[in-house]
Amino acid sequence: MKLFDSELKVMEVLWEQEPKSAKEIVDILSERIGWNKNTTYTVIKKCIEKGAIEREEPGFICKSLVSRDEVAQSETEQLIDKMFGGSSELFFSSFLKNQGLSEDDAARLTQMIKDAK
Repeated sequence: MKLFDSELKVMEVLWEQEPKSAKEIVDILSERIGWNKNTTYTVIKKCIEKGAIEREEPGFICKSLVSRDEVAQSETEQLIDKMFGGSSELFFSSFLKNQGLSEDDAARLTQMIKDAK
């Protein structure tokens, strides 16, 4: 599932604590980033259409249908496919060139790789 940045902002509010009414989401995003009511409702409706949010009545109560981890996994896969031809190795190589890796990080990654087998 591909979510745009605006949709991720709505999802972040829900992932922090849910369920939330659409009104509560409006209030939070108005305070955080200055969105108006119409913008927020439009983005909530797009998330509903994509199957990322479920709407319950009464009160236009919103619940997430996808987890943060599921979205992160999907976004990561799309990035690797788009920028690295689907190669995790090329992605990792690029990351290491740009970010570096401490010995502790290297040890944890080594353990993750062993555990994934």
